[in-house]
Amino acid sequence: MKIVAVTACPTGVAHTYMAQEAIENECRKRGFEVKVETQGSMGIENELEQEEVDAADVVILAVAIGIEGEDRFEEKSMMNKVINVDPGEMIKHPVEIINQAEELVK
Repeated sequence: MKIVAVTACPTGVAHTYMAQEAIENECRKRGFEVKVETQGSMGIENELEQEEVDAADVVILAVAIGIEGEDRFEEKSMMNKVINVDPGEMIKHPVEIINQAEELVK
């Protein structure tokens, strides 16, 4: 399975990167391909290309603020392949959220 994600929190520091780590760790445990874009205090890092979004099975938006380039995910959203979650929830419950992602693909 291939997952792409964006993480962002209001201050763009701790939760942005902790949510990124939670997604990456849980996906790697399961052998999933994963790429996480962060929109934090350092700006956009590890930016997702449209081709990567299009090729993904599921998009996770672990964001607590508006993000740049949200229109990239419109098609996946129409297909019900986008999970919107607070970064804090992603950090606390990565197993459950990645389980939700798996359910969207079935």
